[in-house]
Amino acid sequence: MTATLTPEVAPVRRRRELPGWGRALLWVAVAVVAVSFTSYQTGLPELTGSGTVQSAVRLGIPILLAGLGGLWAERAGVINIGLEGMMILGTWGGAWAGYQWGPEAGLVAAAAFGALGGLVHAVATVSFGVNHIVSGVAINLLGLGVTQYLANLVFEPLSQNPRESPPVPKFDTYSAQPLGEWLGELEAMQRVGISDAAGIIGGLVTGVSPLTMLAYLLVPVSYLVLWRSPFGLRLRSCGENPVAAESLGVSVYRYKYLAVIISGALAGLGGAALILNPGQAGYLENQTNNRGYIGLAAMIFGNWRPGGLLGGAALFGYSDGLQLRSGETTVHALFYAAALVLLAVAALQVWRRRWLGAGLAAVSSGALYSVYWFTDELPEELTAYTPHLVTLVVLAAAAQRLRPPAANGLQYRRGAD
Repeated sequence: MTATLTPEVAPVRRRRELPGWGRALLWVAVAVVAVSFTSYQTGLPELTGSGTVQSAVRLGIPILLAGLGGLWAERAGVINIGLEGMMILGTWGGAWAGYQWGPEAGLVAAAAFGALGGLVHAVATVSFGVNHIVSGVAINLLGLGVTQYLANLVFEPLSQNPRESPPVPKFDTYSAQPLGEWLGELEAMQRVGISDAAGIIGGLVTGVSPLTMLAYLLVPVSYLVLWRSPFGLRLRSCGENPVAAESLGVSVYRYKYLAVIISGALAGLGGAALILNPGQAGYLENQTNNRGYIGLAAMIFGNWRPGGLLGGAALFGYSDGLQLRSGETTVHALFYAAALVLLAVAALQVWRRRWLGAGLAAVSSGALYSVYWFTDELPEELTAYTPHLVTLVVLAAAAQRLRPPAANGLQYRRGAD
């Protein structure tokens, strides 16, 4: 017998990629550097000021909580367009109970009213097989109509105005001192990079309410429950392949009901954030201002993951807070920052040898910079809709990498093939 010699094959070296959290931190660093550079190029330190960051946090919390609600429902296979209506129910419940018994009671009532809206959505979609979009739109209309009726019945004798409640007690705020004072001193020095980091961190650790802490705590809790527990595995299996889950003994109906009710409770907490956080008014008609839809967009931007959702809520809250706090000039400067971020995206695509993506990012960067260069400021009518425009742009940019749950929005019947 003759021995057969086989040539040695050199092992293929695979490029080590950063984990998901590492990529997220890298892009956060890129965004911070871009905004910091823009603030000094344009002479607008408020872009990274602690006051702007505090406003961004306050405005982003309702979006974050609504997005978490959408995440829980859609991971179980139920599309929840009704987040807006559940938030509206939460605003009324939070104002009513908060006025009567304090902010803690208002928080519980807001979650209960939102969960009630989630229960109605679950009955319609899970038990009766109603189209998820149709049911969600109906929940939005129902929430608006019910709260208008209740406000007219309960608040009108107290405030003499059926469209608003009397003043509602708020949560106290807390600051990490003396860290906050030290960061404030660094921010006032206006040193490149150092003052920007101090302003951002200072805005995150000063003037924080218990509801804000709860909202941020719910992000890792949602991840641990949905991705690191048997309960979460069963719930997500209902959104991926409910027939297979049923064959393994999972009660698909029960998990879908639980997910949508929890979704409504989280959206209700988002409504409470518009009532019970300091700096917010009491109940006002239409005060959610489509934040339920923006929360849904933040969830899609985050690819149905809690960490990505947090980034989307921060982006939308920042754009909203900057517009409300600083006006047209600073919003106009964001075109410069966005152009820098897109340049980084183009460089990354070149490194990955994805030439089409690199070209599109470079062209988009040039277009945004041209808008910044050839205009002095944006019209007031346009800046008022900045969060909605950011929503559209972000969704368009993220659409190529999205991977929703496989059975999301599909009708399920027990025993079906």
